[in-house]
Amino acid sequence: MVETSHPPAVVLLSGGMDSSVLLHHVARELHRAPVHAISFDYGQRHRRELEAAAWQAKAAGAAVHQIIDMSFLGSLIKGGTSLVAGGAEVPDLTALSPTSLDQPPTYVPNRNMILLALAAAYAEAHSIRDVFYGAQAHDEYGYWDCTCDFLTRINATLALNRRDAVTIHAPLIAKRKAELVTTGCALGVDFAHTWSCYRGGEMACGTCPTCVERLKAFAEAGAVDPLPYARIRT
Repeated sequence: MVETSHPPAVVLLSGGMDSSVLLHHVARELHRAPVHAISFDYGQRHRRELEAAAWQAKAAGAAVHQIIDMSFLGSLIKGGTSLVAGGAEVPDLTALSPTSLDQPPTYVPNRNMILLALAAAYAEAHSIRDVFYGAQAHDEYGYWDCTCDFLTRINATLALNRRDAVTIHAPLIAKRKAELVTTGCALGVDFAHTWSCYRGGEMACGTCPTCVERLKAFAEAGAVDPLPYARIRT
């Protein structure tokens, strides 16, 4: 692969707040080019986030945006997550016990391992050595596949490649949600074209774990969330 001062990159783009900020960061601050944005339809209830992903890919000037159909995954994992169609109902954040916050019902079994493996395969096939994903230090709850330990171990596995290994990057992994709002505003991210609500209705519900975290982050950052909400927890 010919070395350039601004090498290409693959970015996992869900259409949510974190990945949208990440995409603009990679394109505008890291000056990576071309940027290949990859989104996944894995049977998620909130698949309307994919519309936001397409909008953000165009706004950030991504050279490629692919939505990969993995809808079969939902039927395989629906017994272990509330995030896909056919799974248990998405709970309000207030309904979760403190002991469940390290891996709440909205956790999707092995999702990041699966998606990053596919992204790494895509990157390797296109002579791209860097994959970025939007792991972030959740304020209210957390997932094991968004941790520094996970990042270190998946890169150790990918480093076994005998030719040109792909490296996974998570530049937002230590940032709180409010910091992402501030960063996104500075980058000109239009948060009206992002989607976070796990329930995926016509309006954001305002009470599921990700809605609560998002609203809190905008308030802490002193910004107004442009999304309409059916209800806001007070």
